[in-house]
Amino acid sequence: MDQIQHKFVKVDSLNLHIAEIGTGPNVVVFLHGFPEIWYSWRYQMIALAEAGFRAIAPDHRGYGLSDSPPQPDKANYSDILTDLLGILDALSLSKVFLVGKDFGARPAHVFSIMHPERVLGVVTLGVPYVPPGPSKYDKYFPEGFYILRWRIPGRAEADFGRFDAKTVVKNVYILFSGSELPIANENQEIMDLVEPSTPLPSWLSEEDLAEYGALYEKSGFQTALQIPYRSLGESFDLPDPILRVPSLLIMGGKDYILKFPGFEDLTKGEKAKQFATNLEITFIPEGTHFVQEQFPAQVNQLILAFLAKHT
Repeated sequence: MDQIQHKFVKVDSLNLHIAEIGTGPNVVVFLHGFPEIWYSWRYQMIALAEAGFRAIAPDHRGYGLSDSPPQPDKANYSDILTDLLGILDALSLSKVFLVGKDFGARPAHVFSIMHPERVLGVVTLGVPYVPPGPSKYDKYFPEGFYILRWRIPGRAEADFGRFDAKTVVKNVYILFSGSELPIANENQEIMDLVEPSTPLPSWLSEEDLAEYGALYEKSGFQTALQIPYRSLGESFDLPDPILRVPSLLIMGGKDYILKFPGFEDLTKGEKAKQFATNLEITFIPEGTHFVQEQFPAQVNQLILAFLAKHT
């Protein structure tokens, strides 16, 4: 971990934090999800650097050590795409591999469609490619579904505000590590779904949690609630929404996201390759939503094999 270097890149008047390791000619850029940060890629970054790659993991705007946008309530996925392009240009990176986890998969996929000349291949974890379109969660889930709750301005802020940042991250890690969808009762908040005595997943240490807690204590959750949850449904105006660059989807077999309507087909059926024409799919049977932290050696091996194939 001491070998990972940290610096800032100015994009769109914001100072964006970058973690970086390795000096190889082939570059891999990691895009985190929620409630994650650059740190969630620690195992992959070190493994790729040891294999001769240059690994770069930014904190998204409003996350971790990166500046918050001036109007967090107006931030959206397009800002993440702007930031990614700005980072590549600032670091003079003409073509890279992208690795995205959770909501980081959306900008990884869309950027690869918008700028295929800048992308050698894309790996995503936990979220299959779905062509952008209107959010339909309200059609499939009750009002207590966590995404619907967190889309309501003020609701999650009040819920999270009862706890310190480390406890919020702990609770979300516990919820998202399960195989059931987080759904609260009418008179219950999402944080109340976790008993205070519930232990951390065995693969996440107290030291790891402290790292996440400190970074979210610094950034808060305002931008994190806006991107992704309150920006769902952004269309991007893609003339051709098909993903054509080489792509790999890594899924945990026990990931709760598999219970989203249609995701079974998008991860196991031929429908997946209807939208991503050069797609490989691999399952880690015991994996949860945080498969890259839970089974780092397996995930590292899968990523390195993909990179070797397309370098």
